[in-house]
Amino acid sequence: MMAVSPLLHMQPIPIPPLQSHRSPVSTTLPKRTLIFRQNPKPNPSRPAKMVAHAGSVQTAVSEALKLIQSSPPTWQSALLNNLLIFVLGSPILVSGLSLAGIAAAFLLGTLTWRAFGSSGFLLVATYFIIGTAVTKVKMAQKEAQGVAEKRKGRRGPGSVIGSSAAGCLCAFLSIFGVGGEAFSQLWKLGFVSSFCTKLSDTVSSEIGKAYGKTTYLITTLKVVPRGTEGAVSMEGTIAGLLASILLAFVSCFMGEIHAAEAIVCIIASQIANVGESIIGAALQEKQGFQWLDNNAVNIINISMGSIIAILIQHVVLRN
Repeated sequence: MMAVSPLLHMQPIPIPPLQSHRSPVSTTLPKRTLIFRQNPKPNPSRPAKMVAHAGSVQTAVSEALKLIQSSPPTWQSALLNNLLIFVLGSPILVSGLSLAGIAAAFLLGTLTWRAFGSSGFLLVATYFIIGTAVTKVKMAQKEAQGVAEKRKGRRGPGSVIGSSAAGCLCAFLSIFGVGGEAFSQLWKLGFVSSFCTKLSDTVSSEIGKAYGKTTYLITTLKVVPRGTEGAVSMEGTIAGLLASILLAFVSCFMGEIHAAEAIVCIIASQIANVGESIIGAALQEKQGFQWLDNNAVNIINISMGSIIAILIQHVVLRN
């Protein structure tokens, strides 16, 4: 018999199936879940609350407007009006006053509005704007000559009080009805005259220091440098007179005083300014009068302007 090849007796070697390294691809698509959002249930109280809130705001605004327009003025209306104006006019205030000066001016504004209403307040505002503007005129030249106001012309509380003390006194007398109805117009006249006097003094001084060609000491008529206490110049005197005329007739236009009273204010302011120059030349910063600084002289000046106007109106013209 033929020999059988040993290859025929070999067992087949099992071959393992090939494994793929790829992830099995699912043929089943993922299910999408649809979420339906339900609208919230209407809150019946919400519209009512919104209407109530809008109504309260409208009521508050209406009450504020009534307070602003209240006549005669009250302390609350004076405070609110003054606050609104100070916020809106803060850029102008900062340019002309220090922070302490603004605080003092706020008290002055509130008092003025309470006593004389919007017309009195506008008079003081006009005075402040003109006074601040002329103080800034030729500031560099004034600083070089050493005659400029301190802090670039930004005035402090002492200057505010010195410029308004007489006006504040007239305001208090008017508020508390001192002298009754017969004197109420006199206090208003004294108030206007005090600011006419101070504006005339400020303008004449600042214009004189900026443009005065020749300045004379009022007590001796000797030529002195610009900025000397008690010195006057033709340019400054004319400018001060015009400023007094302007402010007096602004007050007349706003109904604070009559035309004849405006003329009284102009005359009183010029007499007071002459007196202030004499005091400055003879006494200010002299031995024994160190207390008589610029603010004290200002108080004397505006007090004279106020008193002279009241005396002219009550004594001279009445008789």
